[in-house]
Amino acid sequence: MKQPIAREVLDGILSRMDIADVSKATIRQSVAVTNELENVSGEKFVHLEIGVPGLKPSHIGVDAQKAALDRNVAAVYPNIAGEKPLKEAASRFIKAFIDADVPAECVIPTVGSMQGCFNLLLECKQMNPSKPGVLFIDPGFPAQKSQAKVLGVPSESFDVYNYRAEKLGPKLEEYLSKGNIGAILYSNPNNPSWVCLTDDELRTIGEMANRYDVVVLEDFAYLCMDFRSDLSKPFQPPYQVSVSRYTDNYIMMISASKIFSYAGERLGLVCFSPKMYHREYPRLRELYGMGRMGDNFVLTYLYAASSGTSHSAQYAMAAMMEAAVDGRLDFVSDVKEYGRRAAITKEMFERHGFHIVYDRDNNVPISDGFYYTVSYKDLTNQQLITNLLRCGIAAITLNTAGSDQAGIRACVSNLSTPDLFDKLDENLALFEKLVNE
Repeated sequence: MKQPIAREVLDGILSRMDIADVSKATIRQSVAVTNELENVSGEKFVHLEIGVPGLKPSHIGVDAQKAALDRNVAAVYPNIAGEKPLKEAASRFIKAFIDADVPAECVIPTVGSMQGCFNLLLECKQMNPSKPGVLFIDPGFPAQKSQAKVLGVPSESFDVYNYRAEKLGPKLEEYLSKGNIGAILYSNPNNPSWVCLTDDELRTIGEMANRYDVVVLEDFAYLCMDFRSDLSKPFQPPYQVSVSRYTDNYIMMISASKIFSYAGERLGLVCFSPKMYHREYPRLRELYGMGRMGDNFVLTYLYAASSGTSHSAQYAMAAMMEAAVDGRLDFVSDVKEYGRRAAITKEMFERHGFHIVYDRDNNVPISDGFYYTVSYKDLTNQQLITNLLRCGIAAITLNTAGSDQAGIRACVSNLSTPDLFDKLDENLALFEKLVNE
């Protein structure tokens, strides 16, 4: 891009799309704005705004799904609770890479982790009327906050930026001691910041969950993607760190989208601890005639929402999980490509005057991975995203993810060719010139 897009052009598009403040736009709104800017300007943008996997899916999954289709599973409704091969493969996979014992019975496939989280938020709201709230450890995936809002789930949140290590416990207690929080939700590695909660911090969360009897919803969309340690060896430490070591009050969400680049089939797993799956809630029995949390998740919530998820894709995910556990598919090495892209582009941002916002896990620099966060001098979120859009760079701001910090989330998944790195460098130079004129 040789010249910035005129401010009037951007303002006109935002007005037509009824977006009063582009720094508060959702991910999908941001994509729509960018598409319109590309159409009007004739310029192709660098897309850092949406986390679409940028790698090819494993042939192991594709071949298994094709074989399932050839067996005519497309004509048959799947078991709502999940097909046996997937449930058993997932149980082994969780043991191999997280070192947690989750029986096959407690693994439920959903239409992506999005559907899993949606139904979990609803169930957590309804199962204990005195504790309907969810506490988000932010920053977090903006869509999960939208889900809570759509469902009318009371929510509270705090930005973990200033509450790492020994400061985390008192901050959690500040919220949990009120007695209205029934669930805690976070992602690890984190979307959007890529910070990774440490084993000690997860111990703190687990101890608080035990003390105040809350459910921990642990989002593993980016499982084993903290590349500072080699997490690729099944049944060998180090493992993906997890709150499951410190409490039985946990439910994991594992997605095929990023770790297996299988986003298009919309398949995720909700993995209950045995305690949570079998736990009885009188309010659920009163509402639905069934008291156990796991039974209600499957036979009430999922049945009402979709009656299950893609039959053939379950065989794809089962095959990929089996191959990973058996050492035939090194999915961790495959996704390290994202770390390479992050390292290259972080250097570009810093060379053009940006700095990394969430830059450390306590005293250790964060891993290079799927996302990172940057800000520029004293620019506000609105100033930053407005000028980046004018210079052909699309992103989302950190405030949409519950962060108190100024800056943007940069996703590297779409940077798949060398010319896109060159284009990012060129557009960052244009941005630097624009804001310093």
